[in-house]
Amino acid sequence: MKSFLISSLSILLFSAASTFAAAPEGWTEDYAKALAQAKTEHKKVLLDFTGSDWCGWCKKIDAEVFDTQKFKDYAAKHLVLVKVDFPRSVPQSSEVKAQNEKLQKQHNVDGFPTLMIVDGNGKKVWEQSGYRPGGPDAFIKSVQGK
Repeated sequence: MKSFLISSLSILLFSAASTFAAAPEGWTEDYAKALAQAKTEHKKVLLDFTGSDWCGWCKKIDAEVFDTQKFKDYAAKHLVLVKVDFPRSVPQSSEVKAQNEKLQKQHNVDGFPTLMIVDGNGKKVWEQSGYRPGGPDAFIKSVQGK
């Protein structure tokens, strides 16, 4: 009986933990940690303000830019990636919700997708509102200011 209760509790805890949204591989939801990593690694932080489960243009950028190997290779060398997500049907922890709302207000984000690059101190150095075609090449050029 004791092992049944332990097994049931383990399954319940795993299920509860897995119902919260998680950032895709290579991305984090922890802004403070991303800033610290950017300082240590001499990188910038890309903030992806998104509605991951409902915003069509956000999904298009994910597929055409962020899911490509070219972007992943560029990001690995130059960026720390942060999903600032505002899903409608995917649960988030209260901490992530509060952080994302604070970032949205701080940076005056009023539409999705909004992409922003900040330095290790959180100072904005680049911004793009909305979808722009061209895939990873156009995105990387824009970020580099070329």
